Amino acid sequence: MLDLYAKGYEFDCKLDGYGAMADPKNQNFPDLNITLYDHYFELAMDAYDKKNSGMAIINFSTAIKIKPADPNAWYSRAIAKDELHTWKAARRDYDKAIELAPDFTDAIVNRAANKDEAGEYDEAIKDYDRAIELEPQNAMAYFNRGNSKFNKNDKSGACEDWTKAKDLGAGYAQKRIIDNCK
Repeated sequence: MLDLYAKGYEFDCKLDGYGAMADPKNQNFPDLNITLYDHYFELAMDAYDKKNSGMAIINFSTAIKIKPADPNAWYSRAIAKDELHTWKAARRDYDKAIELAPDFTDAIVNRAANKDEAGEYDEAIKDYDRAIELEPQNAMAYFNRGNSKFNKNDKSGACEDWTKAKDLGAGYAQKRIIDNCK
């Protein structure tokens, strides 16, 4: 149902309800056999690719129940939660993915973006710093760190980061440089 909310939010619609109640006499539960982990992960990815974030979250959650120590399922579910504008829930999943894999750069960068969206610019910059420490050639980390610095009114720092991102191949940084630097 969150998918409907997100779609309504995207198109500025008002939604009145979230569906019918489940039938407690006819409940079905997934098989949590370890051999089915890949199956549920693939179902989740397929649902996400079809823009069905709610179903993706359900299947990632099942994969997590089967194999809770896999940071990829936590990270992937966080992305789907971000798509549904459930940022706090997404943050908890990014945190768990990073707890399980402290050098998971993509999770660190996404968590930083999540923090930036929440207006937590200093915390976002710390995460971007960590991502750059792990991957000094990560153009996206530089670009996004520049955005966080810009949000903090550090125009000089932002321009430095956007320039570095551009030098690393992020052509999209050029527009930010033209619009805000010099």
